[in-house]
Amino acid sequence: MTDDNYTLSAHLFEPEKPRNKLLLINSATGVKQHIYFSFAQYFSEQGFTVITYDYRGIGLSKPIKMKGFDASMRIWGTKDYKAVTDFIKTNYSDHQKFCLGHSVGALILGMNPNSEMFEEFIFVGTQNAFVGNLKFKTKIEAYLGFGIIQPISTKVLGYFPAHWFGLGESLPSGSAFDWRTLILNKKSTNKLLEKVKDFSKDLTQKVFVIRAEDDVWLTEKGVTSLLENTYPNLKPTYRLITTSESEKREIGHINFFRSYNRKLWIIILEQLEAGDCKSEN
Repeated sequence: MTDDNYTLSAHLFEPEKPRNKLLLINSATGVKQHIYFSFAQYFSEQGFTVITYDYRGIGLSKPIKMKGFDASMRIWGTKDYKAVTDFIKTNYSDHQKFCLGHSVGALILGMNPNSEMFEEFIFVGTQNAFVGNLKFKTKIEAYLGFGIIQPISTKVLGYFPAHWFGLGESLPSGSAFDWRTLILNKKSTNKLLEKVKDFSKDLTQKVFVIRAEDDVWLTEKGVTSLLENTYPNLKPTYRLITTSESEKREIGHINFFRSYNRKLWIIILEQLEAGDCKSEN
């Protein structure tokens, strides 16, 4: 339950052999939490307590009627993500805490003061998505999609039918227009942070930044912009995953979390374990 009394759907993966470690997964835009279940189960088997959840307007946190539903990426960060971290603070105060932000799930970290409680972040497929940072073909699609199609369809329907365009779940109007801001406004994530209380510069932890070679939405320029301009005090380590490392030679923006890419998950596990070893020495 959020502080504005909205009920979110969340899943808790408890390990059989707990190691007092917790991993919170912040989902990508329009991606239901069940996409992360196999990944969450894998980490649970390694002794981590894992929490997944759906932002309001998405998946099992979706209202009966989407038209006119009040939600935005800013609400996802200041209300939904905040509520989950409040739960963690209350119930897992003795745990070593990590947070994985997938796409927008990393962008909302600066909207919540509780982000300071995590020892390390994992960023997967995230960047400042300003159109100027994108590849040429994606740039054209972004101008057409978010310059014309998204605002028109959202105003007509009262929500954005993102699934019509292969962009995940349908989105509440406010979330769709925040997404438009991320892409068309040069300040990108920082523009959203200007509209809420901004804690992004308070974050000083380590962050392991993963980018897939075949993610057409992501560029090195966009990733670098996020770390230099939005989270300048985080301490990044970068990892490019090539398609040759995937059994299906397919990773993209979402498929890192598919079970057929299970062998890639050790990349994150080893990173978190390495940090643990250093803290014990």
